[in-house]
Amino acid sequence: MMVISVVLAPAFASWSALGMFLVLTGASLLLGHSIGFHRLLIHRSFACPLWLERVLVWIGTLVGMSGPFWMIRTHDLRDWAQRQSDCHDYLAHRRPMLIDAWWQLHCRLELVNAPTFDLGRAGKDRFYRFLEQTWMVQQIPLGIALYLAGGLPWVIWGVCVRVSVCVTGHWFVGHLAHRRGPQSWLVETAGVQAHDVPWAAIPTMGEAWHNNHHAFPGSARIGLYPGQSDWGYGMIAMLENLGLAWDVVTPETMAPRKELRPTVSQDRPEGRFSQTARA
Repeated sequence: MMVISVVLAPAFASWSALGMFLVLTGASLLLGHSIGFHRLLIHRSFACPLWLERVLVWIGTLVGMSGPFWMIRTHDLRDWAQRQSDCHDYLAHRRPMLIDAWWQLHCRLELVNAPTFDLGRAGKDRFYRFLEQTWMVQQIPLGIALYLAGGLPWVIWGVCVRVSVCVTGHWFVGHLAHRRGPQSWLVETAGVQAHDVPWAAIPTMGEAWHNNHHAFPGSARIGLYPGQSDWGYGMIAMLENLGLAWDVVTPETMAPRKELRPTVSQDRPEGRFSQTARA
């Protein structure tokens, strides 16, 4: 995907291909990666009809990172490791940027005693098992549709460039979110602390407020404070208003965490998420 993007995309560039790339990238990251994979399948921060869940997870597969089960396992392993006092450099994004890029984008962490995962209801879902086995192939129907609609330029920009940008961008923001940036919360028992990446809030649909996410990982709302754009939560709120989402979890409804400490005074706007204020 990357080679085709670098070699062929400039020669096949057009305004229509660029516009289609932006629309598909934004839609797949919003509906698929942020809502379908992360907030729904992984964290179960809200509930919705099964048909809608499957559509959102399928769109998440189209982002091109992996199938749903790999996403769950990788996310849960990384989250568990970062909560420990001693976290491996691979899982902590602790190495310099170029080394971390090579590790994350081109290598695989093999554990001598790998953990087992209970995938719950998702693991028994035949459709999700199908997506896990065919996640790369899912680009083919999309590629055919793009070719019929706009020819080869749309295929190159709508599949190859989109997948390359999404996968590389996901690593890049994740690397920065564990290295530097603003913090509103510290998890005192965790070996790895998270940071916000404000400039990436819109491209990641709100996922870049990563410090908030480490503080309240089960929350459907990640952008918590004034000025923190969170298109993912906005879409979930819209689904809730339409009766297509319910049991939406927010910091106000989550159980207190004794290990969570604010880095700012509780008389500021952040204070409404005070641990002592929530039952």
